Amino acid sequence: MAGKTVTRADLSEAVYQRVGLSRTESAALVETVLSEICTCLSAGETVKLSSFGSFVVRDKGKRVGRNPKTGVEVAIEPRRVMVFKPSNVLKARINGDAAPEDDEA
Repeated sequence: MAGKTVTRADLSEAVYQRVGLSRTESAALVETVLSEICTCLSAGETVKLSSFGSFVVRDKGKRVGRNPKTGVEVAIEPRRVMVFKPSNVLKARINGDAAPEDDEA
């Protein structure tokens, strides 16, 4: 089941509807929050949002991969990847369970 994609405009509209800021201020607030998250992740910091989850940057080393079509070995260079680990609260909410008492993520 494919769900709707939430965009920056959708987030800005939600802030506008619920918080009461102007549309311009709501859009600026969303942009500021997303920009700060990007800045922290670029610096290699972990971003933890309580009751939501954590964004973590991990380093992956150099390794050898294979082209699945041809079977030719290819060197994969070291890189940094971002992973998201949902909190127990978010997992429970997604699964329709009661929220756990303790948020560990």
